[in-house]
Amino acid sequence: MRIAISEYEQRCNILIDRMNANQLSGVVLFDSYYILYYIGFSFIPTERPIVFLLSSKGSKTLLVPRLELEHAQSNALVDKVEYYIEYPYELHPMKKLTQLMIEMDIRPPFGADHDGYPWILGYRGQSFSKLFGLPPQFICDWIEDQMMIKSQAEITLIKESVKWANLAHMLLQRYTKVGLTETEVSFRASMEATLAMLDTIGPIYRAQSPFSSGASAGYRGQIGRNAAIPHSLANNITFQPQDVLVSGASAPVWGYNSELERTMFLGQAKDDRREMFEHMVALQETAFQAIKPGRTCAEVDRDVRNYYLKNDLMKYWKHHTGHAIGLRYHEGPFLDIGDTTVIEPGMVFTVEPGLYNLGVGGFRHSDTVLVTDQGNELLTYYPRDLASLTI
Repeated sequence: MRIAISEYEQRCNILIDRMNANQLSGVVLFDSYYILYYIGFSFIPTERPIVFLLSSKGSKTLLVPRLELEHAQSNALVDKVEYYIEYPYELHPMKKLTQLMIEMDIRPPFGADHDGYPWILGYRGQSFSKLFGLPPQFICDWIEDQMMIKSQAEITLIKESVKWANLAHMLLQRYTKVGLTETEVSFRASMEATLAMLDTIGPIYRAQSPFSSGASAGYRGQIGRNAAIPHSLANNITFQPQDVLVSGASAPVWGYNSELERTMFLGQAKDDRREMFEHMVALQETAFQAIKPGRTCAEVDRDVRNYYLKNDLMKYWKHHTGHAIGLRYHEGPFLDIGDTTVIEPGMVFTVEPGLYNLGVGGFRHSDTVLVTDQGNELLTYYPRDLASLTI
């Protein structure tokens, strides 16, 4: 239950072929997800740069701060791990990086995901543009295109994520009661689901995630009228009778994620809320029917928007239909009228059109969907009907 070494090698070879076709001497990558994708090394990004260098001849080096040396030596699929002492220190990490680039014959023109290490958590340093007199060729599009199409191994890990997210959500719904708080319910459901997962697949399980070490489910503050705020934050809210609830569950499995969200009700839904719920399910069904190989992401979102327009629902609209998912919770392409990417088999999307009434609450299901040769396969399988989601 992990990505095979041969698959990481194949990913790097695809990138090498692309850089050679564009006459680049190599690539330099700073993004933690890109590094995980190509060499299987998961870490928490800080002000201390971690850099993957891949030459056009195929040599692979990882540059890390001293504190990450043993971690990288044990886990990174590279030929060599180099280190610098610390940041900012007397010798800046960018000087060590440029020395390594010269040793590996990575010189302009070369590719990179940033013009030097991004300025995160207080980091400061020179850009490639200043060091070399010109910027690198930015190759994020190449990498994102490669990551869009999931291998069978990646799909297997996403499906495993779905299983444990489903369990966590089942427990979340079971424990949600009037008078309790979202904190205690979310913690209990997440802990029990994680322990069950570890009992089952513990010896072969790795989260490979900076955000979570197991299955999780919660409300993230989307309770009552706050459910109308799609990206609200958990605030230890106490559940009240007639609350509208928007939940979420996931589980990182060797770095790969799924997404499961549901709209639920504490008590029987009133007519206006029932109507909003039914429209939300219909919007999602419209998206399911629209996702097919050969269509564009924009066409899917346009079909969904047409339902909003036909039923006078645009006043409750806040976001596009969905996004891809994999190593990141949000990946491209996006089910948005501004994204003309052609849908292909192997893409994995969340499908989550929502309705948001500020005086009542929010209504959103999210399901994880795999694009197949014939159409699409719904990977998440938690109940979507009103009766099953009434507490």
